[in-house]
Order: sequence, then C-alpha cells, then structure tokens
Amino acid sequence: MGDDILTTEKILVTAEEVLRRYGPAKATVLDVARALGVSHGSVYRHFPSKAALRDAVTKRWLDRIMVPLTPIMEETGPAPERLKRWLQTLAKYKHSKVLDDPELFATYSVLTEEAREVVKEHVAHLAEQVTKIIADGVANGEFEATNPAATAQTVLYATVRFHSPVHAQEWSEPGQEEAFENVWNLILCGLNVRKS
Repeated sequence: MGDDILTTEKILVTAEEVLRRYGPAKATVLDVARALGVSHGSVYRHFPSKAALRDAVTKRWLDRIMVPLTPIMEETGPAPERLKRWLQTLAKYKHSKVLDDPELFATYSVLTEEAREVVKEHVAHLAEQVTKIIADGVANGEFEATNPAATAQTVLYATVRFHSPVHAQEWSEPGQEEAFENVWNLILCGLNVRKS
C-alpha cells in the first residue's frame, strides 16, 4: 500500500487486527506499519504516538457500543421501558463481545485500563443518554428526579456489574438475569413518581 492512500480508518482496522494477533503487550506501531505495507513514519503521521493509536482504537470500539443505544435514547415512548431496554442493550452488547471474541475483548479490557480519558469520555456519553431518558420521564410525569444527571450516574453505578468489563467473568454465572431484574426493580421504585 502506498503512503498516499493510507487513511486513519485503514490504520485503525489494521491496528485492531494486529492487537488481536499479538495482544496489547506485544503489538507495536511497527507491526501495524508492516501489516499495512508502509513505513512506521507513515503511521506516526496519523497518530503521534503508540498511546495515541491505542486510544484511537479504544475509542473506535467504544463508539460502536453507542450505535444500538442511541436510537433507544432518541425514541419518544415510555421512559421506563426505554431505560430498561437501554440498560439491557448495553449489557447484551458487551456480553456478546465476550462470547463472540473473548481474545479481542480481553485486549480491549487492557486498552481501556490505559485509555482513561477515552473511557471517561465514553462514560460521559453513556450518562448523557441515560440523563435524556430520565429527563423525558420526568417531563412526562413517569419519573421523579430533581437532578436527572446525578440520577443517571447513580443508575449507571447501580448496574455496573452487568456492563463493566471488570465484571465480565461474572456474566456467565447463573442468576444474572434475576439479579438484573432485582436491581431494575429497585431503580424503578426510586424513579417512580410517588403518589401523595
């Protein structure tokens, strides 16, 4: 491949393949350049460092998670149903990655530990979406929350066991669906408008 047709997207796709093949401990920018058939300087023109490349790969993966979530957030249906489906979709997406490609998921788990700012930005996007759903519920009289943003953070904290890679080994244990339903019922009780 000539340097003149090298794109950021091609580098990121190749970097994913290299990370899958060698793992995060051994994969280098030189390995990515070799796989692309270009000089490592060509890769550095797009990404100033190995850390920047790894952050970009991590961001690309985390951005994919938002694809099935955003339409749920943008819907206008009942907020309780949307919020539950949004949380279930987040968990199912991450669970499927563990089951479909455990090696790549393990790689991303390592990368997310390193890419703290990228992960922080991703969590902020998740919180923004949950905030929107909760705010919709407040506006429609379905939820009671004086601070939808703080409530969204609490909902994410309460459900972290079901979607954080830190808990991936627990996801195949029996009783996960029941545990989710129990947490969901507690969240719903906390969000429901109280009758006077």
